[in-house]
Amino acid sequence: MKLFSGDLLGDGLFRYLHILAGVTWIGLLYYFNLVQVPALAAYGDEGKARNITIDKVARRALWWFRWASIATLATGILITGAVKNYWQDFMGTTDGVNHVGHDVAISIGMTIGILMAANVWMIIWKNQKIVLANAANVLGGGEANADAPTAGRKALLASRQNMIFSVSMLFFMVGAAHMYSQAFDAATKSNANLLMMIAIAIVALLELNAIGIFGGIKAGNKMLWMYESHKNALITSGILWVVFVALSEILLR
Repeated sequence: MKLFSGDLLGDGLFRYLHILAGVTWIGLLYYFNLVQVPALAAYGDEGKARNITIDKVARRALWWFRWASIATLATGILITGAVKNYWQDFMGTTDGVNHVGHDVAISIGMTIGILMAANVWMIIWKNQKIVLANAANVLGGGEANADAPTAGRKALLASRQNMIFSVSMLFFMVGAAHMYSQAFDAATKSNANLLMMIAIAIVALLELNAIGIFGGIKAGNKMLWMYESHKNALITSGILWVVFVALSEILLR
């Protein structure tokens, strides 16, 4: 079948599955941050209703959420393996075509995406398991786990950071093929590498902040302002996107 042969497999089927899984993953990320977390906060002291929601709704949503992140990551890797010469002359020129803009954009997008997937499994899911177990235990008449609030806080911070990252990650993923390859067709490899290093430094600082390196994870830490509400996270995501666009304009022209 020509439809699923050679480069068409990577550029077609795997890319379609990559987007489908990504829509599921990021869609649920936005659901958690924009809908579920604010809604649970509005429950007030209705502890039983909150625990039922966590046990019956969040548990299911988290299953799709974490496995969609793996599917997105896996299909993304498959694309790079299925497309012929995907890594050849990376950040260079092939047959007179400068693909530095495309390559640096997809590299930054992939870096952020991989970190986001790591957050899902190493921070969010690790701590949400404690929250889910606590909700089920309390509903069954058991004592509340004193560690559950801290676990929930850690998961929240990582989830909000992922939402902040997602806006720029999606921009670079889409922009690699549809904007950067045309707008920055004269970009140099040295400037692209500089942009990549600056982007990684910014992403690393934000990640370290989200896990509490700069003052801990407790409320009241001014460094965590961007995570204290979904509105703050949305504002920060927009600021980060503007910074990346500005750096691209400065360094890749």
